[in-house]
Amino acid sequence: MDTLVHPSYLPKPVMPQVPPQQMLLGQKALVTGASSGIGLAIAMALGQAGADVVINYVADEDKAQHACEEIRHLGVRAEAIRADVSDEAQVKAMFSRMLDHFGTIDVLVNNAGLQQDAAFEDLTLAQWNKVIGVNLTGQFLCAREAVREFKRRGVNPAVSCAAGKVLCISSVHEVIPWGGHVNYAASKGGVMLMMKSLAQEVAPYRIRVNSICPGAIRTPINMEAWGTQEAYNELLKLIPYKRIGEADEIGRAVVWLASDYADYVHGISLFVDGGMCLYPGFETGG
Repeated sequence: MDTLVHPSYLPKPVMPQVPPQQMLLGQKALVTGASSGIGLAIAMALGQAGADVVINYVADEDKAQHACEEIRHLGVRAEAIRADVSDEAQVKAMFSRMLDHFGTIDVLVNNAGLQQDAAFEDLTLAQWNKVIGVNLTGQFLCAREAVREFKRRGVNPAVSCAAGKVLCISSVHEVIPWGGHVNYAASKGGVMLMMKSLAQEVAPYRIRVNSICPGAIRTPINMEAWGTQEAYNELLKLIPYKRIGEADEIGRAVVWLASDYADYVHGISLFVDGGMCLYPGFETGG
């Protein structure tokens, strides 16, 4: 690549003069695993911020189409595209369809993920490969396609002062060990270093890469952890802020981190966890 220009000779980034609720106006976003839960909340928040949104899904087409209808009511475009993010051919086809529909991509949110839990000695290779394939390899495949388009297009100052943004949805378990969920924790630890290494590599191209790490979030998939008062009380022992998080709180964090208001934020893991990473067992001295 060309020799970088010293910062003193570079103009300051031009921030779009739009109200905060439209801070992604005109941008094109892809959210993987977006037909329900945290992914759906992220897709809705991006639409509310003015972005056109592709909802990726692997099952429940009806839910994905319904989500698109809801987003279109916000005055932006939305398309649902089915793809297994762990399959390279399907990921390539998904990006090709998105570029056909929207012309480009400005924001990738790598949200698709799953758990297949077992005690370590009972954990099968199929369970290991499935979780690593979706949670880690899937993020790699999607980020690679997005980075290729970001570098091809470069910065469009009328849209954003960055060439593109990759947001990896990780977990508090990229740093907190989790017995009985070794494949999941390993996948999220891998996401953390993939994100940071990619951020280091693509920064000179004005491509920003960050992670958001949710803690305990109220979604149907983890109802067992909060669905009864007894379970909820046990969960709160792990959360210093003493409440469960809501999916739309992750959506708002994504919008900010994808926006030009966060243009100098790069290569970080943003924990949205009510303090779960603060070792709450030591709050009374251990």
